[in-house]
Amino acid sequence: MPTAKAKPSIYQLKITLLGIDPPIWRRIQVPSTMPLCCLHDALQAVMGWTDSHLHQFEKDGKYWGVAEHYEEDDIKVIDESRVRVGKVLLAEGDSMVYVYDFGDDWRHEAVLEKIVPSKSTQTKPVCIAGQRQCPPEDVGGPSGYQEFLEVIFEPGHAEFSHSRGWAGGKFHAEEFDVRAVNKVLERMRWPVF
Repeated sequence: MPTAKAKPSIYQLKITLLGIDPPIWRRIQVPSTMPLCCLHDALQAVMGWTDSHLHQFEKDGKYWGVAEHYEEDDIKVIDESRVRVGKVLLAEGDSMVYVYDFGDDWRHEAVLEKIVPSKSTQTKPVCIAGQRQCPPEDVGGPSGYQEFLEVIFEPGHAEFSHSRGWAGGKFHAEEFDVRAVNKVLERMRWPVF
């Protein structure tokens, strides 16, 4: 008689965008069996990025990403589609860095806050909390974002109209809508992990 497949643990991760104060962060739950490539997709959705740039994961001198993007580089990059998050983050308190947009160098700390035994077969990531809106794409990293904030909230500034148009209209730095993020995650296609 075949045995039932064990359900993966659920990893509760806190993702914090480094170099920004007050912090921009998200708390998500994902299956421990989720490949890093799918975690990348989840992080793009929960942070509000548009997946317009290269990315990689880093931990203890190891790098994971889309290996063919690094064929001419000196670093060895492990194929992220072949590594599950549970093989990189092993215990509560463990962390790694997720880098997005090598030009702007957005660095995110991903901390494994909690390992929850699964009572169900959760196969989709879920965002359970967060604070503050993600910076616009191509804003210039943490220092560019600070300059952007100084302009966007000063209607008399010479760059106000340009910056506001570039941000797609009004920009509400303090807003975060967990329900809207979960609707995006729900609409995405996820493999069975």
